[in-house]
Amino acid sequence: MILFISLWSFSALLNAQVILDSIPEYTNKTYSQRWELESDQRRGTFRLMSYKPIFVTAARWSSNPNNLPQSENPDYSATEPNEYNQLEAKFQLSFKTKVLQGMFWDKGDLWIGYTQKAHWQVYNVNISRAFRELNYEPELIFKYPVNVKFMGGRFKSVGMMFNHQSNGGNLPNSRSWNRIIFHLGYEWDRWIITLQPWIRLNDTDDENPLITNYIGNGEINVAYSYKRHQFYSIITHPFDRWQGGSIQLNYVFPIKGNLRGHAQLFEGYGETLIDYNHRQTTFGLGVSFANW
Repeated sequence: MILFISLWSFSALLNAQVILDSIPEYTNKTYSQRWELESDQRRGTFRLMSYKPIFVTAARWSSNPNNLPQSENPDYSATEPNEYNQLEAKFQLSFKTKVLQGMFWDKGDLWIGYTQKAHWQVYNVNISRAFRELNYEPELIFKYPVNVKFMGGRFKSVGMMFNHQSNGGNLPNSRSWNRIIFHLGYEWDRWIITLQPWIRLNDTDDENPLITNYIGNGEINVAYSYKRHQFYSIITHPFDRWQGGSIQLNYVFPIKGNLRGHAQLFEGYGETLIDYNHRQTTFGLGVSFANW
């Protein structure tokens, strides 16, 4: 009952937010439309829009729950195990808004983005249905449109962003890192591909010293849309070693009206910050509100 009430409230909130974006979220937008890269697509500043996928996973199963989070920094390693269930709920919120338009030859745009992901042990009465992990991810994003033909498609944008990610936890479970992320966007027919290598910024009190060895040094996002179906994958990798990284596969499908289902399979390291050096396979089912 608690979960259904939460899902209903969450759905109402998202429906209210989506009104702020004049293009319906359930229309598969092009990459150019999502970032307003063409002159006739620009709609000004301070309009709230979806950013990364927004979804609620009612049931997520893990092959290997992280009951004893560890870090290479001993101050951030747990000493007493938790009693987490293999089954939990998960949801993600993500929004962006343009704050400056027409920078550098009247083409570049500056955006701010915010993503929040929650893992909720809602089925675990032994720990009072507590949230296992919350991740907060604010970003400052610069996008510059380009139009370069390549293999039947076109590179549509280049840019960079400052990214902070943290879980707001207390010792020993606190995790955070800062990155400069470069990005290149490519669009071809129903395909959208983005490449995002990054540089991690040094931290004086490093809570997760070897995070790039596990999560990686970059990310590739591949999305394919067909009518109201969408497939997308998120792949991370260290590039300089075989071990590490992750792959996430997603399928979004119509159910009825604007309601769409969401299936997600994850394998590897770093599904959340607390799990940055913990490998697991997870599978979840839920509903989707907005996609790439």
